[in-house]
Amino acid sequence: MTDTSSSTAPVVDVLCVGAGFSGLYAAYKTTEKGWSFAGFETAPSVGGTWYWNTYPGARCDVESVYYSYSFSEELQQEWTWSERFAPQAEILDYINHVADRFDLRRHFQFNTRVVAATWLADEHLWEVALDSGETRRGRYLLAGSGGLSTPKDVDVPGQENFTGITVSTSRWNISLDDLAGKRVAVIGTGSSGVQCIPLIAEVAEHLTVFQRTPNYVFPARNAPLDAETVEKIKSNYPAIREECRHSPGGIPDRPVTDRAFDVSAEERRERYEKAYERSGFLGVGAEFADLLLDAEANETAAEFMREKIREIVASPETARVLEPRYHPLGAKRSCFGTDYYETFNRPNVSVVSLRDEPIETMTADSIITSNDSYPVDALVLAIGFDAFTGPLFALNITTPQAGKLQDAWSDGTRTLLGIMTAGFPNFFMIGGPQSPALVSNVIVTIEQAVDWITGLIAHAKTQGAEVIEPTAEAQDDWVTITEETVGQTLYATTDSWYRGSNIAGKPTTFMGYVGGVGKYRRMCTELAKRGYPGIKIDGHAPVPRIGRIDAEIE
Repeated sequence: MTDTSSSTAPVVDVLCVGAGFSGLYAAYKTTEKGWSFAGFETAPSVGGTWYWNTYPGARCDVESVYYSYSFSEELQQEWTWSERFAPQAEILDYINHVADRFDLRRHFQFNTRVVAATWLADEHLWEVALDSGETRRGRYLLAGSGGLSTPKDVDVPGQENFTGITVSTSRWNISLDDLAGKRVAVIGTGSSGVQCIPLIAEVAEHLTVFQRTPNYVFPARNAPLDAETVEKIKSNYPAIREECRHSPGGIPDRPVTDRAFDVSAEERRERYEKAYERSGFLGVGAEFADLLLDAEANETAAEFMREKIREIVASPETARVLEPRYHPLGAKRSCFGTDYYETFNRPNVSVVSLRDEPIETMTADSIITSNDSYPVDALVLAIGFDAFTGPLFALNITTPQAGKLQDAWSDGTRTLLGIMTAGFPNFFMIGGPQSPALVSNVIVTIEQAVDWITGLIAHAKTQGAEVIEPTAEAQDDWVTITEETVGQTLYATTDSWYRGSNIAGKPTTFMGYVGGVGKYRRMCTELAKRGYPGIKIDGHAPVPRIGRIDAEIE
């Protein structure tokens, strides 16, 4: 896209931040409708999360055949995934293929950061300021900046003293070979830590893993996709996609209605064993209907996983440190790894519990805990993200009515459907906080959100309306719905990045809607059918309020 100054650039219908899965589909959908579109991407190319996350072992934990677009049957038929869980490079190849196939790059300005977005109330326009000094104006502002795109600030005491290699999994910029023969420390055992630790262990002289909260790590069971499986899926893609859209998590469901204590201990064990072999998001944690609803039921699955760890890890003390005991299974995002627990049987690998011995400081070549000193040549930070709100706050979104977005949300996130927020007209979030994006196959949520947003804009356009904004009452309804829904689950019992508790000072609002992708879609569809109640279109909002519709939808 050719750079243009604000004095000559035309006002566009849609401004969009991000050229990952969200931004690309937004560009496709809006331009298909004949609307003008201008997108901005910090990276030199498309890809979003999958452009930046290049650490060793990076791959998706949703099966490839589902973690992909459904809007084009031709695209589904021409692209063939090679593995059950695609690696980062293959996913990025796919995104590049989509961008080229649908000629989407021309709609984006790359190497460009949006540093501020301001609502011009008198003109009914958004103005975005770019790091180049330019400004652009548009009728609607879409945030496709992703939920996991703003790295968490480094909070390792004394890290500035360290003189060796320092690299973050979220902005990996070295070769695995650069760690060969070195004493490596990995801090963090979330998804990125779980994926990179086994590969780093293979090249390091010694690897010390610093872990605060052990997680449940299931075997990924990754494997090449054989031609027969691929053909079966491709021949049935329309039905598969429809099942994904109406499932709880955005993947083909394996519905269960019985509860953990409806069966004998022997049958329960047998079912967990089969689920463990099957793995994936329909594995152990989904084997019974009440595992995320009842703590006692959950403990049966959690103890099964702890037994597996004790079976795999040779050292009883190491197994003890690795056993997750601080949260129910599934209440934090479970991880999928390859030879993760087996890696701790290697003689060159050790684990340190930061609960037992917190880091006090770093020196030029070591980590000092309350109990010991650990020599380190290279530091790998797998410390996660300022999830969902971090990317939004970085845009410095401001309106005369509500001020900055971060001030409007200073007591906690407040949205309508995870798509809109009161006081910020014509601003839309794709897979935003309080949407199903947090606990679903996010591609399904992205497509559904973009389709719904563009449908709402088209509805307003047919009325000659220029300003779209949720009412405070409808927003209150949605916040209540999300809180009551999660309050019935074990998610509500646990501090995690799901709640923003990994960031000091961040209000602890649960960041997702956990009532299921299917129910969420049905509610959104019903709202559209009824003329978008709870949404002011040029100041007028249909009734009833959204809470009544939620009660009517199963």
